Amino acid sequence: MAQFSLYEEEYHPSPWHRTWREFRSSHVAFVGLMVLGLFFFFSVFAPLVAPYAPLEQNIDALLIPPSWEVNGSISHLFGTDALGRDVFSRIIYGCRVTFGTSLVLVILAMVIGVAVGTLAGMLSGVRSSIINHLLDALMAIPTLLIAIIIVAILGSGLINSMWAITLALTPQFVHHTRSFVRAEMKKEYVLASRLDGASYYQLFLHSILPNMIEMLVVQGTLALSIAIIDISALGFLNLGAQPPLPELGAILADGLDVAYLAPWNVALPGLSIFLMVLAINIVGDGLRSALRKRISR
Repeated sequence: MAQFSLYEEEYHPSPWHRTWREFRSSHVAFVGLMVLGLFFFFSVFAPLVAPYAPLEQNIDALLIPPSWEVNGSISHLFGTDALGRDVFSRIIYGCRVTFGTSLVLVILAMVIGVAVGTLAGMLSGVRSSIINHLLDALMAIPTLLIAIIIVAILGSGLINSMWAITLALTPQFVHHTRSFVRAEMKKEYVLASRLDGASYYQLFLHSILPNMIEMLVVQGTLALSIAIIDISALGFLNLGAQPPLPELGAILADGLDVAYLAPWNVALPGLSIFLMVLAINIVGDGLRSALRKRISR
């Protein structure tokens, strides 16, 4: 027997639920999220998914075509390279290195950028002016160029390239955080909290940060695509991940030596980078559109 309810309560979805509902209504953005989830799955469960070790060589299986070719073999789905290594396994582990390191350094750049940007947004006078001018100068330089300069100073390697890209991405988070904090500091609810005696730390933690999360999600997805391109570019230029570490940019550079004999060694890693960046950009655009529609309603 149905229970009688004296009060007819209306259901009001949370802001995140409304954002997810608007995001899910876009089929392109949802497909992009599924593709991005597939790359994340490969990054986490690479040892379980990959049929071979990424460094395992087989001199009896050199430059085997992909399985859809006439001379291909189903045992090597994407074929093999010049050393007999399975391309499919190397791409899976390459997604783990490229996507995983990019995700870590974007989170690190976000934490540093939010801290510095909040400080710049709340301060005033000479200190704020110095930070703003430094940010304007750094924002005019492409992130890849900054990363190459830092790697040239620190030396090549995956760790140094991660630090370089983190330092290159940080000014973007500082810039957006500073603009957001300055706009929020002028609003009435922040002024009311300041009149109640709230400190800057309390203002940021309880008033500004909850409203900043959505902006950080959108900017984080866009920064993730930039980080993947930069990590791959540094690996391709032999400034990032060094052989035999399986990284998509380094795998693409290794395939150039046999590009005419085995074009799949170049096409498949390049296609993986393209799909990864495309999926992230589609998800970022979908999130931005969902947030805009949610706010307008």
